[in-house]
Amino acid sequence: MTRVLIVDDHPMVLQGCRRVLQDAGVCDVLEASNATSGYRLFRRNRPDIVIVDLALKGNRLGGLDLVARMRLHDSRLPILVLSMHSDAFIVSRALQAGATGYVLKDAGPGDFLDAFESVRNGKPYLNHDTAVQVALHGARPAIGGLSGLSPRELQVLTLLAEGKAYRQIGHELNVSYKTVANLCSQLKGKLGVRNLPELIRMAVHYVSSTTDRPPPPELQLGDGGTG
Repeated sequence: MTRVLIVDDHPMVLQGCRRVLQDAGVCDVLEASNATSGYRLFRRNRPDIVIVDLALKGNRLGGLDLVARMRLHDSRLPILVLSMHSDAFIVSRALQAGATGYVLKDAGPGDFLDAFESVRNGKPYLNHDTAVQVALHGARPAIGGLSGLSPRELQVLTLLAEGKAYRQIGHELNVSYKTVANLCSQLKGKLGVRNLPELIRMAVHYVSSTTDRPPPPELQLGDGGTG
């Protein structure tokens, strides 16, 4: 019997995935609504396949770090990312973090099951359009050094773009203020910017280029300082 772990913070998505899988004969389905409980269930129950959303608890790319942690623990684990993000850069980062396959949330049940079966059998999965976009993205030079960022650094970058101060970022990521400050210093060095305002401008550009949303009209630096 195949044991599946689904990590997603949307109850309707969890319910929909469970129903599709059960209709396909997969009855042993575990659910988690955040990265922490997802990782605990993964370690405790040794699922045969994991399905992970990238945006967990308002953290736009929080699932990347979870994928990387699970992959570090189990190099053979089939991991399917189920995400609303179709941007080739984000898909590429998920694959680099260790995802076996990537399927969009607006895919039909048939496409979802195709992705599930492919990944369960140890085969990578991308639909044709996504694969083409990822291939074209890989053929272009890396923009602004973003391809060299870790999943945690990408999380910090997206939270900076949302106007979050260091202390707020630390609270969302469950790390200390000092850790956030150090991560921002690393980001400035990797991206070649001199100070926090320049880093935030780059973060806003990154977020606006990977979503359909316009950048926020105002950004409050709060207690982040000007480091």
